Amino acid sequence: MEHGNYFSAQSGREIVAPPVATARFSIGEVVRHKMFDFRGVIFDIDPVFANTEEWYQSIPENVRPLRDQPFYHLLAENGENSYVAYVSQQNLETDEEGPVDHPSVTEMFDPFRDGRYRLRRKLSH
Repeated sequence: MEHGNYFSAQSGREIVAPPVATARFSIGEVVRHKMFDFRGVIFDIDPVFANTEEWYQSIPENVRPLRDQPFYHLLAENGENSYVAYVSQQNLETDEEGPVDHPSVTEMFDPFRDGRYRLRRKLSH
């Protein structure tokens, strides 16, 4: 593996990171999907697409995001469900609606304060 590349256990392949991958959002930030009606709190960030090829190909080509941008793992919610989402940077925007009502939020984060969540001390590096 070259410097900057990493192996994704999820996709089972080596991921080639671009020379500079700048994440616009950070862990603990609340975001909203630009096209679909859901929001969530970021709990992990991949510098580039690191999911399976099957998952990527399942996205309709006309809305399929570029691979070479940050992708975010979200504890997501919509009006009916809570789930985990994997979303490209180009499809997210800041959400200022307040706390996220996902059942796993309290396991991973301290209470919502000053417009964001902070990882629980036992989970941070």
